[in-house]
Amino acid sequence: MQHKHLTVIISMILILLPAFSAFAEPIPLPNISLNIGGNADQGKAATVVQLLLILTVLSLAPAILLMLTSFTRILIVLSLLRHALGTQQMPSNQIVIGLALFLTFFIMAPVWQQVNEEALKPYYDDKISGEEAFSLAATPIKNFMLKQTREKDLALFVRISKEKRPEKPLDISLPVLIPAFVISELKTAFQIGFLIFLPFFIIDIVVSSILLSMGMMMLPPIMISLPFKLLLFVLVDGWYLIVESLVRSFN
Repeated sequence: MQHKHLTVIISMILILLPAFSAFAEPIPLPNISLNIGGNADQGKAATVVQLLLILTVLSLAPAILLMLTSFTRILIVLSLLRHALGTQQMPSNQIVIGLALFLTFFIMAPVWQQVNEEALKPYYDDKISGEEAFSLAATPIKNFMLKQTREKDLALFVRISKEKRPEKPLDISLPVLIPAFVISELKTAFQIGFLIFLPFFIIDIVVSSILLSMGMMMLPPIMISLPFKLLLFVLVDGWYLIVESLVRSFN
């Protein structure tokens, strides 16, 4: 049930996403009325298709948030930090996911602002077509993902897909770029997590060695090392350092 609630919360936040990103204007949704037995004209049919497309995008919104933004790296690093501290479920999953979401909004705000200015507003003003709006919206997202994706991962999926070698990075298709971006994010997140684990791992080793030398083998080392790890994390202002490192890692 907890995972279902989190999915609902993420979906609701994504629906309100334009309000968070760069003071975006409200999205005008079409008025729809269904008449049984009447003749539907072409305009109404197009409106129904547009509504179906909107509902499809909203249903994919959680996956888009997870796969195309900084959310994956942030969530993994925060989860590894919690395991390194050994605090079990503190902070709770809701707090970790909420912090990851708002950090994602902060990091992705310039990208969403560019998408809104270059693609969404002209499309709502009927200045460009849907295909042009999609192409313009994909460009800032591709630029963001390309900056975080390793060339090795890109080459892997270009080779697997058997597509023609692109002349420039922006020519890479989204089906190829997205998985390359995801595995690059996973590797970066685990690299950061490894560096976070090191000082706490050293504390665990020192405490375990001291307890073993004193013959206190029945006393769980985690009970003794946890206060020291919390003290170290507070003294170095750990949350400030972690958040600053995460945000700067995307620049």
